[in-house]
Amino acid sequence: MSSLNELYIWMKSRENGRLEFKEAKHQFDRTKLTQYCCAFANEGGGRVVLGVTDQFPRKIVGSQAFLNLEAIKSHLIRTLSLKIEVEELLEEHRRVVVFTIPSRPMGVPVQCDGIYWMRRGEELVPMTADMLKRIFDEAIPDFSAQICPGAKFEDLNPNAINAFREEWMRKAGSHHIKHISEKQLLRDIEVISDSGVTYAALVLFGTHKALGQYLAQAEVVFEYRSSDLTGPAQHRIEYREGFFNFYNELWEKINLRNDNQHFQDGLFIFDIPTFNEKAVREVILNAISHRDYKSAGSVWVKQYPRRITIVSPGGFPSGITPQNMLWRQQPRNRRIADVFAKCGLVERAGQGADRIFEESIKQSKALPDFTHTDEYQVSLTLDGQIRDESFLRFLGKLDKKTLASFTVIDFLALDYVHREKPLPAEPPELKIQLKHLINLGVIESIGRGKSTQYMLCKKYYLHAGKSGIYTRKQGLDRDTNKELLLKHIRANNGARLSDLCQVLPSLSADQIRTLVKELKQNNLIHVRGKTKAGLWFFGPEESHLKPNSNLIPT
Repeated sequence: MSSLNELYIWMKSRENGRLEFKEAKHQFDRTKLTQYCCAFANEGGGRVVLGVTDQFPRKIVGSQAFLNLEAIKSHLIRTLSLKIEVEELLEEHRRVVVFTIPSRPMGVPVQCDGIYWMRRGEELVPMTADMLKRIFDEAIPDFSAQICPGAKFEDLNPNAINAFREEWMRKAGSHHIKHISEKQLLRDIEVISDSGVTYAALVLFGTHKALGQYLAQAEVVFEYRSSDLTGPAQHRIEYREGFFNFYNELWEKINLRNDNQHFQDGLFIFDIPTFNEKAVREVILNAISHRDYKSAGSVWVKQYPRRITIVSPGGFPSGITPQNMLWRQQPRNRRIADVFAKCGLVERAGQGADRIFEESIKQSKALPDFTHTDEYQVSLTLDGQIRDESFLRFLGKLDKKTLASFTVIDFLALDYVHREKPLPAEPPELKIQLKHLINLGVIESIGRGKSTQYMLCKKYYLHAGKSGIYTRKQGLDRDTNKELLLKHIRANNGARLSDLCQVLPSLSADQIRTLVKELKQNNLIHVRGKTKAGLWFFGPEESHLKPNSNLIPT
């Protein structure tokens, strides 16, 4: 069941693929609601909220639509064949209706009146043919688990099998794996069976000849370029063989040109490599386990002096986006992902993106960039340039147990505060974690209610040599802003709120209202009128001070 507190959080978020607000004071078209539910189900699920305005700042206005909740619920379930939840929230007698729509079944798009609906901006439109194809393709069995016709056990490279064996022994801490035969080893991880050799076995352990014969696109192409200029790369190598036969060599090629960046903390100088090994390996593992092997393209690893880009064929699996990839998982090649998890190359089958984000944030580098990703490829760029040495020093001074306890949500929340960026709507846990970080003393809050702002704690500004900025952010700006408002009100013999917003254009209207409220509470100003056209005058109410007096009450 949803709560009013959750509703207030949703209201502060921007509408996205999982949230839609409708005022619907008196009624809402049943057909349109059904189409919205259909579109949400096709795009991963979400909520439709009636009784709340869709423009910022959102307000609860209440809705009289669908007073018989059971009737509309039965209609939606009967029409869409989905279990849609409908609930009613009350805020001071104002009724809000929340429809919670689950995601469609795997491989099955949802239709309404013969149309598969999706959202495009503010509109509802029929799904495109390519999107429908991607959904229908989900019902196809895991490609990597399918038997490759004609492939034999002899097409697998013993060196690659033994490399996997060593990794599995290290992860399991068991030496009995050393004595298992190669065939039994591969049977245990379900990449071969009595029926034959799977495509996963070829991708992970195949010989060069076998891949060329059965799955030529299962190759990784590495290039190094010293600049963005066109022309041949300074170094290029093509790996068309089982992944376990070259994955360490590929990292060694990258590491050859992986220079260290230096930063100083007191008397000590620290080196941070431009390319973080954990992050780069994780991106490559994701490319191998998530790429579309039915596409003829190769995986590309393109290294430059300060960035590295990994491109893999096939867009994100249906329902996965750069915005939700950390909390929604759907591996395209489950058998390959399971093998990686078995030997500890990834912590959990199908996951690992959280490690990429964590390592980037901990080293004060830009977040992973998916700018050039589309429905045909996933392109991820890791920028290796350190952005803020002070942030590194700040993290280094945090309690080690505290830092070790951070989840990817903690790191993301910290990164948004550090970069002074507003938190995105998804996931809602980001805003919840802000309170946790405040309790730990890692960040601080300024102001109250809607005007609350967040900043790193004093320790960061001390290490950055910016103690003055900390003081200004915490209080001096507030007093200065109040003085400016008072000066304007006094000089103009009164001012409207809209005028005061022009005095301090960097502040929101809510922040201006908060400052004005504090000035009124201190009897420095008073208002005449109750609407937006009301005028604020200098001095307390019933004051005998002249409006042009040079004295400011204290």
